[in-house]
Amino acid sequence: MQNPFKGSIQIDFYTNQAKIKWFVLAVAVVIGGGSIVYTNQLVTKLKDGEREKIRVWASAVEFSSNPAADNSVLTFISENIITPENTLPVIVVDSASNFIYDARNVGLAEGESLNDNPTLSRILAKMKAENEPFPISSGIGMQYVYYRNSYLLRQLSAYPYIQLTVIGIFGFIAYLAFSYSRRAEQNRVWVGMAKETAHQLGTPISSLMAWVEYIKGMPEMKERDDVTVELQKDIQRLEMITARFSNIGSAGDLIDLNVAETASGCLNYLKPRVSSKVNFHLEERQSGLTAKINQPLFEWVMENLIKNGVDAMSGIGNLTVTIGKESKSELYIDIADDGKGMPKGIAKDVFKPGFTTKKRGWGLGLALVKRIIENYHNGRIFVKSSQADVGTVFRIILNS
Repeated sequence: MQNPFKGSIQIDFYTNQAKIKWFVLAVAVVIGGGSIVYTNQLVTKLKDGEREKIRVWASAVEFSSNPAADNSVLTFISENIITPENTLPVIVVDSASNFIYDARNVGLAEGESLNDNPTLSRILAKMKAENEPFPISSGIGMQYVYYRNSYLLRQLSAYPYIQLTVIGIFGFIAYLAFSYSRRAEQNRVWVGMAKETAHQLGTPISSLMAWVEYIKGMPEMKERDDVTVELQKDIQRLEMITARFSNIGSAGDLIDLNVAETASGCLNYLKPRVSSKVNFHLEERQSGLTAKINQPLFEWVMENLIKNGVDAMSGIGNLTVTIGKESKSELYIDIADDGKGMPKGIAKDVFKPGFTTKKRGWGLGLALVKRIIENYHNGRIFVKSSQADVGTVFRIILNS
């Protein structure tokens, strides 16, 4: 059967999420920019129309002040151009002293003074900043007609920017929702994989325990207790790994544990399992520090970070775990190695799933570490420092 979608364009939304986000952002900017350009064109036309109205009004005022004007013409101008109300605020001032002769549509109460009026002075200042005045020649000298854009025009001028802001807010909310959905999907994958792994390990562990008991009962094994002891150690290790996977996705119990003792247990476990040329050090800046910890998961974190340090040193060097107070309610744990270090560009990406600098690596270890510290311990983890050929320091901060 042929694929009905063969030859058609198919988009992998999951692997192209970053590109899709940028595309959505670009579309929003184009829509907002187009709206601004179009609205500004409308504003310009409306502004030109309003300016023409003021020009006619100023010309009428100038003409009516001419003593030689015909009385019938003056009556027409007064009744049809000057006297009728319009929506445009207008102020007529003297050219030299800014003495106000007339003011219309500026919100003054009847009988209110035109001059020595702070409100009217502020309005006049806005008019001067907004539009060029119309000069008119009257019987008492040169005057200027100042005006403001109408309320409708001012609203229309601000509308595209308000619209762009709304689009931006909507896009930001959509981005957050998109990112949250992505993280939730990733979390479900992590949890599902961990639970399934724990389930699959359960059956062979039970079988191994039965086989160990069977081997213990064999006559030829009575003098070989070392074999069954080692087998039991491996089974205990598998049980611990199963417990770790089982804790992924569940709330997990956080109990007060001595951090130095827990870290020491991890170092003691790993010491015989790594190169003998690696020297482990544990430093306590303050003794007896405790933190709320899920022990199986926290030990997993420590083992991952310690193994990463050992790999960075190629099995030769010093690895130091330092514990101290970060604040009254927090403590820090630094895991430092003197390995090859990391460039700054890499240091910020090491916690991303799938990112690895190793030839044989899945890039899941540090991503899992970050999730355990942040999601299950409400703590923080970051690269405190890293320098080429000097080493790297990871810092964990936990609630004490």
